[in-house]
Amino acid sequence: MSKQLDLFKDSYEVPRDRSKIGQATISYKDSSGILTKTTGFMDTYDFSLNPYSGCTFGCTYCYAAFFSRDKLKIENWGRWVEVKANALDLLKKKRKKPLVDKVIYMASVTDPYQPIEKRLELTRELLKEFAEHHKIRLVVQTRSPLVTRDVDLFKEIGRVQVNMTITTDDEEVRKAFEPFCPSNENRLAAIKEVNDAGVQTCITMTPLLPVKNAVQFARDLRETGTERFIIQPFHRGQKGSRFIAGTGQKALEILDDYNWGEERYHEVLEDIKAQIPDIGEGKTGFAPPI
Repeated sequence: MSKQLDLFKDSYEVPRDRSKIGQATISYKDSSGILTKTTGFMDTYDFSLNPYSGCTFGCTYCYAAFFSRDKLKIENWGRWVEVKANALDLLKKKRKKPLVDKVIYMASVTDPYQPIEKRLELTRELLKEFAEHHKIRLVVQTRSPLVTRDVDLFKEIGRVQVNMTITTDDEEVRKAFEPFCPSNENRLAAIKEVNDAGVQTCITMTPLLPVKNAVQFARDLRETGTERFIIQPFHRGQKGSRFIAGTGQKALEILDDYNWGEERYHEVLEDIKAQIPDIGEGKTGFAPPI
C-alpha cells in the first residue's frame, strides 16, 4: 500500500454484521461519491451528503423514494437501507484540498440518524472528519432524537444548524404518515436538548400534516427555545405521482376527516404565524442560515 493511500486508513470500518433492522433489510455498498453538487430546490447549498440510501423511517409521503431507479425499492420504501460503506474513505480524500466555508446539507434523501446509525455510527465518523480536517458550514436534517448524541461534534465544527422535522401535534396522524418515526414528544425534547447545548436549531414543519390545535402546537414548538422555523404544505398528489411514496388508506382517510386541503392549510398557517411571525416558507425558508 502506498503512503498516499495509507493516509486515508484508520481503525474505523463499517460494521457489517447487521442485515436486518425490524422489518427492513440492510445492505452495504461502495459509493462513487459522497458529496453531491446541489441543484434545484437546494441549489443555495454547495453540497448534499447522504451517508445512506433509503430510510427505514418509511414516511408514506416521502419524495426521496423516487430517486431510486429500482421499482421494487420504490414500492418497498421504508423496508430497506443501503449503507455507503466507503463514505468515510471518500470524505478523507478531501483532505488533499480541505473544504473551507462550503455549505453542506446532510441529508437530502435519507435520514442520517435513522435506526441503523445507532449501531454503525457512520454519520458520527463523518462529523469527526469534518471537525478535524475541514472548516465547513453544516445543516443537519433529521427527525430522530439520536441527533443529541453528536452535540459535542456540532460544537467542534462550529457553524452548524440542526433541523428537526415535526409535522403534527397528533400522534394518530404521525403514526399514519410516519409509521416508524419517533414520537412528536421525543422529537420536541431532543431539539430542546440540542438548543440548550448552544447549537443553533430549526424546526421544519415539512410538510405540515393535519393538526388538532394549531395555536398550542406553535407554542409547544417555541418552548423548545428554537428561534427558526420552516413550513411547507402537504401535497396530496394523485395515485402514481412521482412525489408521493404511497400514502396509505388510513392516512388518506385522516386527510378527509380533517378536510386537509389548501384552504384548511392556510387557515392553520395563519394560526401558527400568530405565534411564530418570522416563519420561513418553501425554498426561501431552507436557504443556508449559517
